Amino acid sequence: MTYHLFITCPRGLESVLIEELQQQDCQQIEATDGGVACVGALEQIYRVNLYSRVASRVLLRVAQARYRSEEDIFQAAKKVAWTDWFNVSQTFKVKVESKRAAVKSLNFVALKIKDAVCDVFYEKFNERPSVDKLRPDVRLHAFLDSKKISLFIDTSGEALFKRGYRLQTGAAPLRENVAAGLLLLAGYDGSQPLQDPFCGSGTIAIEAAWIATKRATGLMRHFGFELLKNFDKALWIKLKAAARKNIQNQVSGSIGASDNDAEMIRLAKQNAQMAEVSEWIDFSVADAQDVRPNGKQGLILSNPPYGVRLAEIQTLHALYPQLGSWLKQYYAGWSAAMFTGDKEMPKLMRLKPKRKIPLYNGKLDCRLFLFDMVSGSNR
Repeated sequence: MTYHLFITCPRGLESVLIEELQQQDCQQIEATDGGVACVGALEQIYRVNLYSRVASRVLLRVAQARYRSEEDIFQAAKKVAWTDWFNVSQTFKVKVESKRAAVKSLNFVALKIKDAVCDVFYEKFNERPSVDKLRPDVRLHAFLDSKKISLFIDTSGEALFKRGYRLQTGAAPLRENVAAGLLLLAGYDGSQPLQDPFCGSGTIAIEAAWIATKRATGLMRHFGFELLKNFDKALWIKLKAAARKNIQNQVSGSIGASDNDAEMIRLAKQNAQMAEVSEWIDFSVADAQDVRPNGKQGLILSNPPYGVRLAEIQTLHALYPQLGSWLKQYYAGWSAAMFTGDKEMPKLMRLKPKRKIPLYNGKLDCRLFLFDMVSGSNR
């Protein structure tokens, strides 16, 4: 059986997600802002959850209908055979998102959908499932535009950027799927040397090590589809076994990660150990400008700090020209990629980017600036 799916991702990573979905044999792939629609069987649902480095959630569409009022939405949700998907003893949660929706309140829409789900169960079993907003067994998503509603079951459960290895983070951690997306957009494939001189809690280096060892991202966690009635346990065991067998026990390009904060390096090492890649990453406490290349023609990729308060911004704007000089002096022949919310960064570093890619980290509007480093001057 094939299903209509919508796979969400951080805005700006749709092109990378399309490539991943093609690799997993999904069909009728079509990108929109913040996600990609496609068609696939249970195997594709499991594979995308297991392997995708950039997806946020894999949503399975169970209904689509036109609406003019909240009552139409209630009726659309009531037509779905929810009892085929989960048990009355399981908890659920409804999340509603919209774009130009012709309704007064999204909370009221969520309430109408919840009532419809409960009514379906009550009419069949004389019993209603409970709502759990914190740790539901089943997550339902509704998306409304100005004319139609689409209803989905979330097959992922927890968001897919939660890989299961992160113990602790810094103040503003980079999400794992964003870090993986940056690496893929910058052309990283695991064969070239990599350095992150502002590594924080180590996310970019860890995701790089997972790419280099061809490790599937979902091997350390559970998924929403495991609690659905159509869960095919034998297929899931087979896919996970194949993914484990696929992990490579060597890395061809060295991976270096450093930060001037010793506490962050301690956390990064713990995270790398949990992710089972600590042997592939060389962590060190160092000022960015004291770092030197760990090979030839590698990639330097970083998410440098960017200020919010005026004093922080002024300090960083004084640092950027020094960073530009450091890159030109030591990293000729390398590619450099900087992910930042500060659009002035290249100008202040006195470097001309070959590409600038708009991306979001959470709700923060950012850019990935890509540079080819040439010795001496790059302007």
